[in-house]
Amino acid sequence: MVSLSSIDALIILAFFAVTLFIGFLPKKEESNPAGSFLLSGRKVGLLLFILTNVSTWYGGILGVGEFTYNYGLLSWFTQGLPYYLFALLFALFLAGKVRNASLFTIPDRFAQIYGRNTVIAASILLFVLVSPAPYLLMIWYLISVIFGINIVWGLIITGATTAAYMIKGGFKSDLYTDAFEFFVMFAGFIVIVAAAYFSFGGFGYLSANLPAGHLSLTGNSSPVYLIVWFLIALWTFADPGFHQRTNAAKDAKTAKWGIIISIILWAFFDFLTTSTGLFARAAMPNLENPILSFPLLAEKILAPGLKGLFYAAMFATILSTLNSFVFLSATTVGYDLIYKLKGKNDETKIVFYTRIGIIITTIFGIILAYFFNSVIEIWFSIGSICIPGLIFLVIGAYYERFRIGGIWPVIEILGATLTSLLWYILRPAFNGTLLSDIEPMIAGLISASAIHLVGKYFSNPLLKK
Repeated sequence: MVSLSSIDALIILAFFAVTLFIGFLPKKEESNPAGSFLLSGRKVGLLLFILTNVSTWYGGILGVGEFTYNYGLLSWFTQGLPYYLFALLFALFLAGKVRNASLFTIPDRFAQIYGRNTVIAASILLFVLVSPAPYLLMIWYLISVIFGINIVWGLIITGATTAAYMIKGGFKSDLYTDAFEFFVMFAGFIVIVAAAYFSFGGFGYLSANLPAGHLSLTGNSSPVYLIVWFLIALWTFADPGFHQRTNAAKDAKTAKWGIIISIILWAFFDFLTTSTGLFARAAMPNLENPILSFPLLAEKILAPGLKGLFYAAMFATILSTLNSFVFLSATTVGYDLIYKLKGKNDETKIVFYTRIGIIITTIFGIILAYFFNSVIEIWFSIGSICIPGLIFLVIGAYYERFRIGGIWPVIEILGATLTSLLWYILRPAFNGTLLSDIEPMIAGLISASAIHLVGKYFSNPLLKK
């Protein structure tokens, strides 16, 4: 546990109180309740779009601290740069098409383009992919370090409070709390970087006290390792959060420029978090648990009050993503699965089913977080298995030349997913061979590519002649 002054505790509790207050602010709208609850009536302006888009991107803040502490600037090169690139491509080539389609979710588009057979398979993958479990686990890490609450109560308290205001306000609660958390997270990390600079010095201090390679962009990593991380960033194209916020924007121009401006703010926040991680490694070179490098650096250099603000900033960074993932996963359960499987086209039930989805999602996330000990393990496992079966189909859903038809989309989802899953299970048996260097996600992408090419051939009569 860390040591908290009364003013630090007061600031943290005040942060949670304000977050809850803001979360419960949205009122029920009688006209278009489904559109209001799921997408805030598709009226999100540029400023609010940017605030929620930026804050939602950084839920893995403790993982960023751990990665930077262990590997230095490689963290930014693999966890920042490729995502800027693919986010820019999304803004330029997909955002307008997604917004103009005026749908609710990715499975909505799949149903429209590939048929209803793809909806269930895609929805299940997306439900697992946007599980809030990693963020529940990180919240518990912080709560346990700061307040000493055990994992069961920490997960239940966090999950229940988040679910409560999301059930009431839907996407608007997510938007409003994200906007507040945006300012808190930037304020806290500006404070700790400034404090570290005045306590230790600048670049000269870091270069003199960091391990060799920590200030190298590639960290002496192999090209294959770097390529894998860039491929993982392809996830941006199939990110349900990107699609949700784009669909909620008031127009295509807002979505496009909102993402482009977000990239600039992501780069600034990455500078702050990477600097914090580098200072933590230089000042505390022998930490047993690097995932706690950020809070332990705060213990070392921040005065009472500023420490409380920084802890609130870490909570804000995680909660902004936790909110969004709870709601995204709930939308998948309530709208894409329950509502569509009922097949009655009664839109008045969408809000009710989505609220049920929030409860299911929260319980599932708590259970998953309890049985996993590592945030990175959850990310790696879920991402490696679920992403390959979706990437090419999402692109094809908006670009006809890349599209496949017939039964092939279902085959691609199932084939790529099963390939990744089997490789994930069997890979340890290949230790000591070249096959052990192939990540499950790469195996899945190879499978998806092969199926997509075959599907493209059989979907195009001109190619078969």
